[in-house]
Amino acid sequence: MIDELIYKEESYAIQGAIFEVYREMGCGFLEAVYQECLEKEFRARKIPFVAQSELHLSYKGEVLQQKYRPDIICFNKIIIELKAVKQTAQEHEAQVINYLKATNMKLGFLVNFGSYPKVSIIRLVV
Repeated sequence: MIDELIYKEESYAIQGAIFEVYREMGCGFLEAVYQECLEKEFRARKIPFVAQSELHLSYKGEVLQQKYRPDIICFNKIIIELKAVKQTAQEHEAQVINYLKATNMKLGFLVNFGSYPKVSIIRLVV
């Protein structure tokens, strides 16, 4: 399927950084800890990103007062949503899909550092 190949090199780089953070930190910290570690790893690997950047949303062409702050956007086109829960739910996937639609981006990763024995990465394409 062609959708699976979107941003292949960028995805590989992002996933490598995620695996390294999990290898180093393991399971059991709060989301904010993983966010900070992942930002450090992205910098070390020279992966371009912005964290907690405020994005505007619109409804029927009208800009909303409410803002959206994705955890991380890499390469100016891939949304990374971080979780530190025992198991992700369908609501978490829906959240990422909504963020993708709201920003007109095509690829997002739902990353759960709370899963054991390995990090969970769900790739979502719209």
